Amino acid sequence: MFREKKFRVRPVHEVLEDLDTARRRYSRVGRIFLADGDALVLTNEKLMVILNHINENFPECERVTIYGTPQDVLRKSHEELVQLRDNGLEMIYIGAESGSDKVLKDICKGATRAELIEAVQKIEAAGIKASVTFINGMGGRADWEEHAIETGKMISEMNASYVSLLTLMVERNVPLYEKIESGEFELLSAEEVAMETLLMLEHANVDKKCVFRANHASNYVPLKGDLPNDKEMMVNQLKYALKNAHFKDDRFRML
Repeated sequence: MFREKKFRVRPVHEVLEDLDTARRRYSRVGRIFLADGDALVLTNEKLMVILNHINENFPECERVTIYGTPQDVLRKSHEELVQLRDNGLEMIYIGAESGSDKVLKDICKGATRAELIEAVQKIEAAGIKASVTFINGMGGRADWEEHAIETGKMISEMNASYVSLLTLMVERNVPLYEKIESGEFELLSAEEVAMETLLMLEHANVDKKCVFRANHASNYVPLKGDLPNDKEMMVNQLKYALKNAHFKDDRFRML
């Protein structure tokens, strides 16, 4: 989306105006998401103005969440993250995409495996929930096993509160599409995606409850459960899908 949009930091007064408009329009606002793609890049000074405005004007708000990159998180001190938590920030969404350093480098992620793990652990240590997203098929056919195993291990090391799994869908106007057209990058089939997910889950061994979701429109086999308690159930769902070729039709994966 940022090929068509240019990222900029909006003046805080514009954000407050948006919040005031929402307050006039809606009688009850249960959740507020601070958008867009890199909102945690704001200094704590600016974020605190926004959070204080929410606390004063939306007393019924149950949850405030935000997107952040690992670089944003690592730039903030533990004390700064705790300050955000104490003033209402409950969750930070962070895109990891893969646990493999090779895949991260190939997709120009801009962060290493170690940095992603450190960032998520830092979020959780501050008492904020981390919601981490990974993408099935991101390693293509050549690196699917490494992608699956290293992602499962990363989930184990991160100990995030939430993990979500999407499946790769490539638009025509991105560089990866050209690699697909040339045969340099091979997309996984529905069966291969299920095998990758199965291998990923087999290597995901967490120490605390982790809400796991793979029920996005892009996913071939919808999964919903908590790790570690529901791991066996989700593994069995994948095995059933593989045995019976029970996958979502591509017509229903359109975003």
